[in-house]
Amino acid sequence: MSLVFDELPSAREAYLFQIRTQNFLMLDKLNAVSQKLGPGLRQVLRNLAWLLTDQILQMGLGLFVGVWVARYLGPEQFGLLNYAIAFVSLFASVATMGLGTLVVRDIARNPDCKDETLGTAFAIQFIGGVITLLLTVTVISLLNPNESLTRTLVGVIAAGTIFQSFETINFWFQSQVQSKYTVVAKNSVSLLVAGIRIGMIQLQAPLIAFAWVRLGEVALSGAALVLIYQSKGNDFKLWRVSWQRGKQLLQESWPLVLSSLAVFIYSKIDQLMLGSLNLKTELGYYAVAVKISEICDFLPVIIASSIFPKLALLREKDYAEYIKKFQIYSDAMLFLWLGVALPVSVLAPFIVQILYGEQYAASASVLSVYVWAQFGSNFGVARNTYFALEGQLRYGLYLTVVGSIFNIVLNSLLIPKYGAFGATVATLMTYFYVIILVNFLIKELRPFANLIFNSLNVFKAASRLVGLIR
Repeated sequence: MSLVFDELPSAREAYLFQIRTQNFLMLDKLNAVSQKLGPGLRQVLRNLAWLLTDQILQMGLGLFVGVWVARYLGPEQFGLLNYAIAFVSLFASVATMGLGTLVVRDIARNPDCKDETLGTAFAIQFIGGVITLLLTVTVISLLNPNESLTRTLVGVIAAGTIFQSFETINFWFQSQVQSKYTVVAKNSVSLLVAGIRIGMIQLQAPLIAFAWVRLGEVALSGAALVLIYQSKGNDFKLWRVSWQRGKQLLQESWPLVLSSLAVFIYSKIDQLMLGSLNLKTELGYYAVAVKISEICDFLPVIIASSIFPKLALLREKDYAEYIKKFQIYSDAMLFLWLGVALPVSVLAPFIVQILYGEQYAASASVLSVYVWAQFGSNFGVARNTYFALEGQLRYGLYLTVVGSIFNIVLNSLLIPKYGAFGATVATLMTYFYVIILVNFLIKELRPFANLIFNSLNVFKAASRLVGLIR
């Protein structure tokens, strides 16, 4: 072909012209599709693209490095590490104080309150992190006075909640729909820490070393967020603490704090119970199934964080259009659930064998069932968004408290007899009741129940999603 073109320059030029023309036509088509979308939606989609890039990289690192760590530690030590992480998570709601959604909402509505809101939220979360550290160390010492390794693991991991107060910076970028900056900062740290973990495996590091690296990752992420915030023309030193503003935030966020605690109980109490019953190996199998199932859990969260500011503004201007857009949001959650659950459930034995090896083969049967519980994550995040926008956060608290009690009872009955599989069944039953069924039973929640019911008509839901780009 090249010889022909060398002899016939006009033919070569015609060929290159054709290629350039095709490229221009393709760009024109993409631009035409882009122009059909409103500027607000384009901004949301750009933000989603950055968040997806972040989470895909995190997922890749988790699969590569996390699986390597699980293989290195083995089911028993891996189960112990996950027990320590779950134990700290029990108190983590105290550290975050449920401020994320509220801070993003307030800054999106009133950018002038930026420095006061961010400074106050940072102070509250820093104090919450200190309280979390003290609580976890005290409680684990009382529960496991003779297990020094468990107590040390919990203490080191809990110290990371103090540095999570720097996540306040992330709230600012979320409110501006500019998550690309935090993506760059956090991924730089993740790549560095991934390399450190690989080096630790090669050096045959002990279990406790992996807890210290986890703490270091949180601290470095905080430092990276500060640097990126300053580099974008913001001044961390301008933040100011208003105790009056703090009181207002806490008055509104306390249902979210208790709700987060209750959510943890009915989503993670199974791991705590498996660990406390000295079923550490069984917990290792269960933790693998949970980790694989939750690989795509970031999708509902980043979708919610990207569209929340736009939904908040839309609700104030055009309620009918707001409901219409929320219906499409619900449709997306349904397809996201099915798109993950179906293939993972069918391919569970193959996935576990390839990723974790024969020593985790028992995880396959748990995974094939547990992955269906991801509807709880998808619709749970969507409903929390609805509660925040509609001023119904109290229902989130009520329902999660009921759900946590329901889950504790089910786990108490099923785990001693069926182990990890019993915990899986308990999770499915709890999510179905708390996330889906209860919406049809409470009058104030029936609007959200209607959104879910409408999404179950798969053909109409698909047409609404396709209609976004027509």
